[in-house]
Amino acid sequence: MDEKLTILQVHNFYQLPGGEDTAAENERCLLEEHAHRVICYCRDNKELKHFSFFRKLLLPLTTVFNPKTYRDVRRLIRQEHVDIVHVHNTLNLISPSVYYAALAEGVPVVQTVHNFRLLCPGATFYRNGHICEDCLRHGLGCALKHSCYRGSRLQTLACVLSTKMHRMAGVYGRLHYICLTDFNREKLLNLKQIQPERVFVKPNFVECGPGPIVPEESRLNQVIYAGRLDKLKGVDVLLAAWKLLGADAPRLILCGTGPMEAWCADFIRDNSLPNVELRGFLPNAEVRRLIARSKALILPTQWYEGFPMTIVEAFSVGTPVLCSDLGNAGSIVQEGVTGRKFPPDSPEALARAVKTSGGMCESTYAQYLSGYTAERNYETLEAIYRQILGGL
Repeated sequence: MDEKLTILQVHNFYQLPGGEDTAAENERCLLEEHAHRVICYCRDNKELKHFSFFRKLLLPLTTVFNPKTYRDVRRLIRQEHVDIVHVHNTLNLISPSVYYAALAEGVPVVQTVHNFRLLCPGATFYRNGHICEDCLRHGLGCALKHSCYRGSRLQTLACVLSTKMHRMAGVYGRLHYICLTDFNREKLLNLKQIQPERVFVKPNFVECGPGPIVPEESRLNQVIYAGRLDKLKGVDVLLAAWKLLGADAPRLILCGTGPMEAWCADFIRDNSLPNVELRGFLPNAEVRRLIARSKALILPTQWYEGFPMTIVEAFSVGTPVLCSDLGNAGSIVQEGVTGRKFPPDSPEALARAVKTSGGMCESTYAQYLSGYTAERNYETLEAIYRQILGGL
């Protein structure tokens, strides 16, 4: 696109930093590097700590529709001559009022779908140790019954009311969407007012790792796990598989901390697994260096995930990924090309995947070059903007 755009990027930061924050910032930098003008409208949920009692009392209402956002966004669009509004997150302080503000000014809106909140108030499709799609099948009242958002019935009620009201208003059918995987897109289209032609797929991206790709024959006989030590992430299934592999298992390095850290240490000791190492928290750069020298990254997740950046980080250094055949992770990994997939609850299948994980470094890196570089991401995003604006 020869003409450079003015994009209003809208993002509500969570109190704990996460992948959505990183993705929004990476995208802003990418657009600016290509000479587009990006205006940011951001709020931070850390502001909630300083709210007065009265403002906290009003929070369930402003979560549904925040008049301040509506006024601010309309003013910004007029002052900055915004071409398109790109939304990442609206919870809690921004609210869906941003959609109405943009549409009132005749400016198209694209929403990046980082999670499942439009269909599941808890945003994860996970409850009480198992995948749960009750809200998809039986209605949003299921979330209220189980207090799915932060274990709070009041906060869950605010999320449910917000989603129901905006569904009834039909606003979701007037937006465009960027899903990070085909799996995400398939789930989102369960919301019947959303038309398939308004939903695009564009993954997140990472910069290529420094230096040349380590040839497979030069890699260490080790596998990396990078994430929280949590049942949700399948660390119990992972260690059970290493117990089955016995003395023939490659070295397993666990990078991360979490609620099952002590359990993991006990399991490793009680089952005499000298080839399993707990490294604790490591900086991202160090984790990526470990991945680059390893035969595989492993992700035995038990839920749908959002968009696991560790997978693409592994691709960027030519390291195949062994992951659960489930949700977004399973959607990203191609069997026999960029890794191996296994049923999420089967240590035996995971062990077989480890034994057959060789021979994919070159094809894994080729997949990164074709789909996950910054330049390819920019080309895709620009094409999405062009298609949206061309349809006005």
